[in-house]
Amino acid sequence: MTSQRVFIAGAGIVSPIGCGIAATAAALAGGIGALRPLTLFATPTPPLPVGQVGCGLDDPDLPRTHQLARIAADQAMAGCAAAPDVIVVGTTTAGMHTTERLLNAGTLDPQAYRRHAAGSVAEDLAARYGCSGPVLTVSTACSSGAVAIKIALEMLRTGAARRALVGGADSLCRLTYYGFNCLQLIDPQGARPLDRERRGMSVAEGAGMLLLTADGEPDRALAEVLGAGLSCDAYHPAAPHPEGDGAYAAMAAALADSGVSARAIDYINLHGTGTPDNDRAEARAVARLFDARTPVSSIKGATGHSLAAAGAIEAVVAAICIREGLVPANTGLRLPDPEISLAPVTEPRRTRVNTVLSNSFGFGGNNAAVVIGSPVERELPASAPVAPLRVLAGACVTGAGHTEKTLARLHAGEPCKGVIPLEELSRHQPARLVRRLKFMPRLAMALADEAQRRSGASHPPAAVFFGTGWGALSETHGFLNSLFETGDRFPSPTDFVGSVHNAPAGQVAIQCGATGANVTLTGEDDAFEQALLTAAYLGRGAGGRLLVLGADEHHPVLSGLFDRSAALDSAPAAGGAALLLSATAADPGVAVFPAFTAPAAGRTDAIAELVGRLGGAERIHARFGVLLAGIPAAHRRAGEAQLDAFRSACGLTLPVVDYRRWVGEFASASAVATFLAVDFAAAGAVPAALCDGRPESFPGKGCLVIGFGKTLTAIEVRP
Repeated sequence: MTSQRVFIAGAGIVSPIGCGIAATAAALAGGIGALRPLTLFATPTPPLPVGQVGCGLDDPDLPRTHQLARIAADQAMAGCAAAPDVIVVGTTTAGMHTTERLLNAGTLDPQAYRRHAAGSVAEDLAARYGCSGPVLTVSTACSSGAVAIKIALEMLRTGAARRALVGGADSLCRLTYYGFNCLQLIDPQGARPLDRERRGMSVAEGAGMLLLTADGEPDRALAEVLGAGLSCDAYHPAAPHPEGDGAYAAMAAALADSGVSARAIDYINLHGTGTPDNDRAEARAVARLFDARTPVSSIKGATGHSLAAAGAIEAVVAAICIREGLVPANTGLRLPDPEISLAPVTEPRRTRVNTVLSNSFGFGGNNAAVVIGSPVERELPASAPVAPLRVLAGACVTGAGHTEKTLARLHAGEPCKGVIPLEELSRHQPARLVRRLKFMPRLAMALADEAQRRSGASHPPAAVFFGTGWGALSETHGFLNSLFETGDRFPSPTDFVGSVHNAPAGQVAIQCGATGANVTLTGEDDAFEQALLTAAYLGRGAGGRLLVLGADEHHPVLSGLFDRSAALDSAPAAGGAALLLSATAADPGVAVFPAFTAPAAGRTDAIAELVGRLGGAERIHARFGVLLAGIPAAHRRAGEAQLDAFRSACGLTLPVVDYRRWVGEFASASAVATFLAVDFAAAGAVPAALCDGRPESFPGKGCLVIGFGKTLTAIEVRP
């Protein structure tokens, strides 16, 4: 299969230095900085310098991150009448700025928090532009925007999509402003990347969006995405590997993926946050790969660090550099650090730029590098097709306990709702590893450890993909609660580090020693499906084993406010599952394939498209023996209508297991359902207790796991 070239057909950008391509280009060419004292909210001490956007954020009903995303996306989509086939957005804050205000005011109406979810930003854009394909949200801290580009790139290369809207957006909020400050990572004078006197970063906000196309080179293509690479330090929850091993691996992978040599890179856009450790580690990694004469700079001394938006903003900046023949200055640099073996550009420079490498690194050791070049004819390697993944082993946790207890309870016809006690959850984990960790990281680590043990494997997985609806709620609540109780003075640094959605996957990587891609995805009820879909695309030809997890916790305060389905169930529930998978078709094991994901709201053709994607009624009856249906309580009426429509469309006579009634209402319940489907497919039977007491066997057939409600998803599980 020939790989498709991927072009940047449109781009949008909003940052502290300007709104739009022209304004940003002018600011970069003029060496203009925009770090100013925070004015967005009051602070008990003199406000620190931040990168605050000052234009167009005037919609009181829409969270700040969503507004930023819309501004950049409207620019990227200008002149494009066709809807994108897929949307991939990176974010960490989403509705947090609004949520903080609501929580501090004691607001208890769940409707007020309807746009809190990280996935709501991408969903808002999907509704705005009529996207009827996959809508994915990446939350890998400060590498999110760049990781989103890599995912979209692989989907376009295989022909799964022709147009993708991709990028990142984050707004300023108390969580990030006070969080980085309590870690002593903020420079009170403003970020000075690579400077000898640098003391930290400056938190910022913004959005960058790109319209990518594989429909051939557009008439006015800004640039071409040549390749991208991902890695994980597997070293520390917040600090980079001191020698920059993960950064080096991501850059090397990006060069290999793009077919570009290090000598061909005309400019390196550094991650360059201004923190002593990050700048030093990145510089060491760059020095291992590149000639000392390669121009390098960080723009974060001008814009600040816009977190999940940074990688996307800087991808747009890379395209600007190519179009304008510009190398931006390393704003804020006065005295170069003699320990850093780089010579950053100190003044904006006009020169020919054909190829740019852009780096983005984040908490949890998540690293991404993207190569962007001027559109020129080039040879492309063959692209492997997306194929089913083979299950080597799996594990699950529910309120009933770990895997064996969950299976025993279900076979006895007893529900598995509830929350496993913390001590029972971590029974196989050494106390020294988990004593400072709360529920979510312990849950993820327990799932990963059990899946590894059940497989008999001693070597680490090649990559980790994690899906979570709401992330680490205990840490998020702990941080905000301590912040509010102390008048914004003494938040918890530990809770801040653990509050990012990708923190559990980072702990898994450290536990397993997994240094490949480490990607966290999030959605209210389809996070696990997003993770599995991403693994299918990024795992092609990767070799080794892929660990795919889905997990969510129950929090006594936040779950009822954020998750409407959890609020409607009388019994709290938490849990998840992990699958250790192989992308090698020759490996034995049950096959798992993410067959479908698309928004359902406002569509009359969604069920017909789902049936068609599954191969039609005849194939469904021939290949599958049971349907595991996920109908979230918040969408029960719509979900049941969709299930009835699905039954009618394919004359369905298969037994249906309404799995949330058995395992409980938590966002990633589909991960447990998929694990159960693997167990049922391997046995060729489903426990009679789950089918109204009727024995159901289907030797040689598989299971369908279909999610109904706001998003329609389908996973095929076949022996």
